[in-house]
Amino acid sequence: MPLLQATKNGIYCKRAKVYIDPVGKVERALVTHAHADHSRYGHQSYLAHHHSVPIMKHRLGDIQVEGVEYGEVIRINGVAFSFHPAGHIPGSAQIRVEHKGEVWVFSGDYKRQADGISTPFEIVPCQHFITESTFGLPVYRWQEQSDVFAEIHQWWKENAAKGKTSILTGYALGKAQRLLKNLDPSFGPIFCHPAVANINELFIEHGILDLPNVEKVEGTEKKEAYRTALVIAPPAVQNSTWLKKFTPYALGISSGWMALRGARRRRNADRGFVLSDHADWNALNQTVIDTGAESVWVTHGYSEIYSRWLREQGYDAKIWGEEK
Repeated sequence: MPLLQATKNGIYCKRAKVYIDPVGKVERALVTHAHADHSRYGHQSYLAHHHSVPIMKHRLGDIQVEGVEYGEVIRINGVAFSFHPAGHIPGSAQIRVEHKGEVWVFSGDYKRQADGISTPFEIVPCQHFITESTFGLPVYRWQEQSDVFAEIHQWWKENAAKGKTSILTGYALGKAQRLLKNLDPSFGPIFCHPAVANINELFIEHGILDLPNVEKVEGTEKKEAYRTALVIAPPAVQNSTWLKKFTPYALGISSGWMALRGARRRRNADRGFVLSDHADWNALNQTVIDTGAESVWVTHGYSEIYSRWLREQGYDAKIWGEEK
């Protein structure tokens, strides 16, 4: 029996009786990061990197959660677990599992492009690698981060010249802080949505990130300041009445999905910027090579297409959850 198994509740280590990023309510959950699709409510206890802990408590309430350092080994019934940098967002981790020489690594969500806020991705050699494939198609190849921000700054400058507020969306946890850390305040004032401000405050309060001090959007009392401003907001504001306070405005989206032709139009945005917190096609392939894995299991995304591609390259690759 393999050390890790696919179950209805998620990735399961039977010997240690723990789940990794479980989807159903379980007794003990090892969590790769604090995004809601990986860190869910209802488990009896949680284990995560300590930078994820305050965010998880903020989102999930009074939970029993223990924080660990990167590289720290936790032994549960003879099985060694350790968390390693995934580069996805602050606190994100790959989870390494070892027992009697059998080594598995679950990548969680990861990226290899440095973002200025996350601990850089670390290669973790293993025999069995479970990889995400959110952007597991050749069309997804990221630009250098500096080039993307040059585009954002130029767009912001052009909008300001027209008296338009620049609204730029990105996930409140991770993407918003990446934007904030890399934007140049000399181009104009920067504001953020209350949901973004709440996460910023947690990162600053717990000494996780050193972020610029930007104002939180309240009402319309600063309408004139908004004219030349850039406002960072979560994707949920798209097509919402919240945007009306900034009229006239231009709406931009920062996402890996903007690499697809037509994605911006479908979301009713004025501009799309290809900026992702996941690995692109090249990074996925390079990571499979670098781990030295004998078998590769693919999940979260284009799993069928990407696992087939890996098999064509000579790898023992399958969709995670298929019969082993």
